[in-house]
Amino acid sequence: MAIKAIDLRRGMAVSYEDGLWSCVDNQKVAKGNWRSYQVIQLKNIKTGQLIEKRFHTDDAFDEVFLERKTMEYLYTSGDNHVVMDMQTYEEFNLPADMIGDASVYLTPNLPIQVGIIDEKPVTIELPNTVELLIVDTPPEVKGATATNQQKEAVCEGGARIRVPAFINNGTTVKVDTRTGEYLGKA
Repeated sequence: MAIKAIDLRRGMAVSYEDGLWSCVDNQKVAKGNWRSYQVIQLKNIKTGQLIEKRFHTDDAFDEVFLERKTMEYLYTSGDNHVVMDMQTYEEFNLPADMIGDASVYLTPNLPIQVGIIDEKPVTIELPNTVELLIVDTPPEVKGATATNQQKEAVCEGGARIRVPAFINNGTTVKVDTRTGEYLGKA
């Protein structure tokens, strides 16, 4: 099945230049009255090669369907993240670069979607929101009544987010994994 470049999303697998590639990032670029285009970052599933190219929004790719399994994140060991298949209780070591910067949102027992081709994990999708514990943030300033004041906070996995002034250490908050934004108290 063909999919247009503008419809390609992170985690999708496509066939491109006689290889299997997973989409890492897809940005739409529109400059004034010039034609818009897509800047797509693709990662070769077999070799790990990362490329970034421009495509017309109507360029088509052949979509490759992945077997998707829900797995549970257990822990990180060196350069690998260990996850467990929920049906078979089999453990898999996923390379740290497969998750990339999103690893700051990983907490024990977090369910994640893993895309599999030929019994090999190739892509990872985190849930849209996660609950994280605030471990370091400045104390609330008494008497500061300006609305929408935000301060920086460090969460348990190392994520740095902006939170309202009333959030203190030890508070559990909801965070959007796609944008890194604070959504509310958990």
